[in-house]
Amino acid sequence: MRTILALLYLLIFFIISIPLYLIEYLIGRFNRRAMVASSQAIVVTAFKILLFICGVKTTVIGRENVPKDQPVLYVANHRSYFDIPVAYATVPTLTGFVAKKEIKKIPFLSTWMQFLQCLFLDRDDIRQGLKIVLKGIEQIKDGYSVFISPEGTRNQGNEMLPFKAGSFKMAEKTGCPIIPVAISNTDEVFENHMPWVRRTHVIIEYCKPVYLNSLDKETRKVLNTHVQGIIQEALDKNASLL
Repeated sequence: MRTILALLYLLIFFIISIPLYLIEYLIGRFNRRAMVASSQAIVVTAFKILLFICGVKTTVIGRENVPKDQPVLYVANHRSYFDIPVAYATVPTLTGFVAKKEIKKIPFLSTWMQFLQCLFLDRDDIRQGLKIVLKGIEQIKDGYSVFISPEGTRNQGNEMLPFKAGSFKMAEKTGCPIIPVAISNTDEVFENHMPWVRRTHVIIEYCKPVYLNSLDKETRKVLNTHVQGIIQEALDKNASLL
């Protein structure tokens, strides 16, 4: 029943989105930042309703760790398609997500993601990946946070995949803080029993920021594994809360 209700809700939201696109487009003609902010408010509301319909109870830890006066690079583990709804419903800053290029082909959703400054990555094209990093750097300099999952794809095992070092270039080139984000149990919403959606308790923790200028040279050389270790510690800690 939850699966059917979720699909019906998404259909209704996509229909409602058609006039909203025009409104957001007009706002963007005069004030792009206002367009991003209003688009994010709409999408956050839509995701919160979706999570409610799906029976997802979300525990949020550490939102106060995110600086409010500057953009950040959110770095998270990746377990599920529901990572993005859970993250967008809780993220405290204007944020664009780095998503795989295939999502750009999904009608309605890709339009909202473009309004939200999301970046679409081709994991098989190194040159295009470099362009995405450069765009991410520009967005951070313009005051927008970026959310990325350095594993590169959804992890279907018990252990995280290695974090790709290139994902951290946006922080290295801008000096923005890195916020490690630990997302627990989202694969229990859908992936572990497809095609059914089930009531689930998920946890998202925004860990304390990592400031590159406070790290020693050796740690900066292994920044990807350092941040991954912080996330792993949070995942291990939060496992007892599920």
